[in-house]
Amino acid sequence: MSRKLYVVSTQNDAGKSLLCAGLIRRFRVDGRAVGYFKPVGTEAAPAGPVDVDEDAVFFRGLFDLPDALEDLSPVLLDGRRVERILAGEVLDGAGRVRAAGERVARGRDLVVAEGGGSLREGWVADLSPVQVAELLEARVLAVVPYLSELQVVDDLVTARVRFGPSLAGAVVNRVPGHRRPLVAERMRPFLAERGIRLFAVLPRDRLLQAVSVGEILEGLGGRVLCARDHMDALVEHLMVGAMSAESALAYFRRRPNKAVITGGDRPDIQLAAIETSTRCLVLTGNLHPPAPILGKAEQAGIPILLTPHDTLTAVEIIESFFGKGRWHQAEKVQRMEELLAGELDFDALAAALEPGGA
Repeated sequence: MSRKLYVVSTQNDAGKSLLCAGLIRRFRVDGRAVGYFKPVGTEAAPAGPVDVDEDAVFFRGLFDLPDALEDLSPVLLDGRRVERILAGEVLDGAGRVRAAGERVARGRDLVVAEGGGSLREGWVADLSPVQVAELLEARVLAVVPYLSELQVVDDLVTARVRFGPSLAGAVVNRVPGHRRPLVAERMRPFLAERGIRLFAVLPRDRLLQAVSVGEILEGLGGRVLCARDHMDALVEHLMVGAMSAESALAYFRRRPNKAVITGGDRPDIQLAAIETSTRCLVLTGNLHPPAPILGKAEQAGIPILLTPHDTLTAVEIIESFFGKGRWHQAEKVQRMEELLAGELDFDALAAALEPGGA
């Protein structure tokens, strides 16, 4: 009989999808036949023959899954669907989820089912995470992003109350380095006394929080002037070029994989950025750079983005993206695998999925 692991988030942007990808990779390495599906989605894929969640489309390609997209994403609660439900449409969501889960489970040892963005999602269609877990008869793994010790404990105790004995345990994600000892050594026994097992305490990681150049362009609403083939490059740091030309090179060498924000009238700063590990240049005030700068950036594969915003506004917009960017990049999936290999107690998690597992 196929086991089902239902991975849920207590907060938005918890890193749940990346965790699902890392778990599937690991369980496959262990020789298990593993399937995936997202019972209830909310973000429609940009294009496709049917209305399905974008994560289901990505997972199907990532793991070369033979399943029909309708099974990988049986219910999509996008804006149009919610409007129809509010207007009186009767949606047999439970029937769809149950049937799709059975089809995905055929011939597999384990199915990783991905939950929504929070424990509140799905009630409009009677498909809340608690209801879906019961439909699937699944063990639940809660993913909690670290914001504070209070928030982590409160989120996990709430998950325990809602899911009861179905909760296999939890992963705390994005924990700052200086707080990890407290979470791992003090919080773990505190939670264990309340029936909550911590399978992993994952560190905050720059690459996993990175945002692509394309996402920066989309958020700024600007234009790309060169190196259009490098819009998928991941930006891990943000630096402002407002110093003297003499100190710019040393300054920019401090941070790899960065976006540099400066004015279009500062070719000296732009050149220094191009000569270091820079993923894109953001030029503010709609000021175009000189032609030689465009040529050097094109040759180096560094997109130059032009925005009408001032520097402060551009910084605020870009900073708001870190930790919330799309995760559909191979580099992020690989990095999550590496973190799980060193931090997650796979043996304990696997044991919890067996009949009678604690």
